[in-house]
Amino acid sequence: MNRPYTFINIAMTADGKIDTSERKGSTISSNRDKERVDQLRAAADGILVGGRTLLEEQPRLTVKSEALREGRIQRGVLPNPVKVGVATVADIPLDSDFIKAGPARVVIFTTSLTSMRQLDNLRARGVEVFVQDAPRVDLNQMMITLKKIGVDYLMVEGGGGLNFELLRLGLVDELAIYIAPMIFGGASAPTLADGAGLKRGAAIELKLMDVEKWEDGGVFLRYKIS
Repeated sequence: MNRPYTFINIAMTADGKIDTSERKGSTISSNRDKERVDQLRAAADGILVGGRTLLEEQPRLTVKSEALREGRIQRGVLPNPVKVGVATVADIPLDSDFIKAGPARVVIFTTSLTSMRQLDNLRARGVEVFVQDAPRVDLNQMMITLKKIGVDYLMVEGGGGLNFELLRLGLVDELAIYIAPMIFGGASAPTLADGAGLKRGAAIELKLMDVEKWEDGGVFLRYKIS
């Protein structure tokens, strides 16, 4: 396979929302789920987020547990996985935690719509920037590049637009979903997979691999993409 093995990890409410309609990165995960996510991050070679998540939430994408970071060091890799962002216009603040929090290798895929000044500023801060001369980043090409730079096991942390495009293009192997016992509602609140959507005949089929009922009232599901 010329791309990383890729899984989407998501925490969502019982009505399928991954944030409120305010889109401020509302907490959904329980403490147990946060520990699970930290273990997944520690095991991953890279963590990918889309433009809206990258620019509005400025995620750290680091491993919180000192023991897990130490385990990575003992395996001969950096304490944190490669942080990967994809944005048509990469106007991320230069003091963003996405760039600063670490130590970690930071990679951004963007287009020629990002100004040369911003590209230079990002590179001056050690960010590896891949620029495509196109109106949108080619996700297939991005995946090939990630494989080439050593990302074999890729964790995707959203948002819904990126998740949908990766699923639509057949670039996802697995889904890991924590369903929290809460309701957000809101027609405009983001879901696991947003974007343009698919007709019923083109629906992406899933194979259920695991189900766990947790004491916190949540449910954990793991699916393989059929």
